[in-house]
Amino acid sequence: MRRLVLVVALLLVGAPVQAAEWGLIRPGASTMDTLRAQYGAPTRVDRQKVDSYDTESWVYEGPQAPTGMERLTVEFGLLQEEKYRADVVRAFRLEPKPGTFNRGVVTNGWGFPDRMGRENKSDVFLYRDGLLVYFDEAGWNAKLMVFTLPQPRDPTEEPRSR
Repeated sequence: MRRLVLVVALLLVGAPVQAAEWGLIRPGASTMDTLRAQYGAPTRVDRQKVDSYDTESWVYEGPQAPTGMERLTVEFGLLQEEKYRADVVRAFRLEPKPGTFNRGVVTNGWGFPDRMGRENKSDVFLYRDGLLVYFDEAGWNAKLMVFTLPQPRDPTEEPRSR
C-alpha cells in the first residue's frame, strides 16, 4: 500500500501542468496545423522578430472569426526546453461579442479566479492556469480574454479546485 501511494504521488508531481484552453486551442500544445484544421486559414498573418526569433500572429476576424467572437488572435513561437518551436501556440486573445462571455459563463467555465483586480475602469480576473479576463465597464461582459501558459504558483499554496 505504501508503495502504491508513493508511485501515485510521484506521478502527480511529474504530471505536466495544463494551460487554460478554449475552442481546442491550448498554449504550449496546439500547433499551426491543429489550428488550421479547426479554424481554416486566417484573415491575415502578421510576422515579426521577437528576441531574434521569427514569430507569427494569425488573426481571424469578420466572417472568419469563431462564432460569438469579434476577433481571435493567435501568437505562435515558443521556447520549450531550450528549443524554439515556431509552430506552437504561445498565447491567444479572444475579443468576444457582447453577451458571449459574461461573468457567470466565465466562472462556470474556468471557476473562480485566483486573483481579481481592476485596470482603468474594468474588472480583471486572473487565473494562474493561464487566463486573464477583462470585463466591460459595467463589470458583466468579457471584452478581452488572454490565454497564456500557466503562471507560477507558490509551492506552499493549495491548487484551486474547479
